[in-house]
Amino acid sequence: MTLDIIGMIQSQHQSEIHPKQGPVVDRDYVRAFAQAHEAAGFDRILVPHHSTGPSAPLTISYAATVTERIHFMLAHRPGFVAPTLAAREIATLDQFTGGRLGVHFISGGSDTEQRRDGDYLDHDERYARTDEYLGLLRRLWTADKPFDHDGRYYRFEGAYSEVKPAQQPHVPIFFGGASEAALPVAGKHADIYALWGESREQVRELTTRVQAEAARHQRRVRFSISFRPILADTEEKAWARADSILSRARALREKAGLVSEGPQQSEGARRLLAAADKGSRVDDRLWTEIAKLTGARSNSTALVGTPEQVADALLAYYDLGVSTFLIRGFDPLEDVTDYGRELIPRLREGVKARGNAQGRKVA
Repeated sequence: MTLDIIGMIQSQHQSEIHPKQGPVVDRDYVRAFAQAHEAAGFDRILVPHHSTGPSAPLTISYAATVTERIHFMLAHRPGFVAPTLAAREIATLDQFTGGRLGVHFISGGSDTEQRRDGDYLDHDERYARTDEYLGLLRRLWTADKPFDHDGRYYRFEGAYSEVKPAQQPHVPIFFGGASEAALPVAGKHADIYALWGESREQVRELTTRVQAEAARHQRRVRFSISFRPILADTEEKAWARADSILSRARALREKAGLVSEGPQQSEGARRLLAAADKGSRVDDRLWTEIAKLTGARSNSTALVGTPEQVADALLAYYDLGVSTFLIRGFDPLEDVTDYGRELIPRLREGVKARGNAQGRKVA
C-alpha cells in the first residue's frame, strides 16, 4: 500500500494561534510555503476553499509556477459553477500543472458558509446534487462526443469538453462527508475518502462503512486522514507545547470575540467532538482540546509526542488501511520544515519496513 503525505498552504500567514498577517493574497508567503512543502518531501498540497477567501484554483495556478514536483489538491464546492464549466476549468488546470492536480469535493457542512454564496439547499440535498455533479464531471472528462442531460439539478444540451485532464481517465477525486447522505456518494465516486483526525476505533468503523458502499459499485476506495502533529524532542516537552498552543488559541479567540461560537454544523465535526467527549487524550496521543475549543470547525485534532512516537501513531492508522496523511501545524511554515526533517522520513521508513516484512511473509 503506497504512502502519500499531504500538506496545506494558505494565501496569508494564520492559524488558531496566529492572527492573520500580511495581505490577503501574499505572493511571497505562498511561494515560500509551497516551496517549503516541496523541499520537505510532501507529495501534495491542499489549497482550501472558504466562502470569503481567495480563489483556490488561482492560488494553485500560481503555486504550480514556483514548484516543480509537488502535486496539488483543489478544494472545490459543487453548486456554484456549472459542471460543464467546472469540468473544463479543472481539466485545463491539470494540463497547465503537468498532471499535478487532484480535487477534493466538499458538498458543504455549514448552512452559513453555503448561503454566503447564495446556496440555500439543505444538507442532504447538497449531497444529492454532488452525486449528479460528479457523475457529470466524470462523463465530461471521458466523453468523445457531445451529450445532453436532463437531471434533478442540471440540464443542458450538447455538452462537451475539448480539453481532457492530463491524468487519465481523470484527476483523482477526493471526497469528504460522514453523514448518511454522504456515504453513498463517497462509495460511488471517491477515489480517496478523507477523514478528519478521529480515534482508531472511529476510523475502523467509518472506513468499513465507506468500503461497503463502494462494493455496491464494484469499487474500492483509498483513505486519507488529517492531523495536526505537535512534535518535540521529549514527550514531556511535546505535551507542554500542546498546553501552550491551547492557551494561545484561547487568548486569540477571546480577543476576536469568538468564545461563544457553537459547534460546526457537520457530521465530521460531530464525530470529532464525540472523540473529545472521551477525554483530552484518546489512544494515548490523539489530543482533542483544540477541536473542543473551536467546535471542531476544521481538522483540529493533534497527535502529540516525539517524532518517533507520532510516526508510530500515524502508522497505526496505516495498519487500519489509511494510506494518505494530511498533516499541518499550528506554526504553519515552521512546522513544514520540522515534519520534513523529523516526521516524514520516519513515516516512509515505517511503511517500507512493513512492505519488506510482508514480502518476507509471502516468500
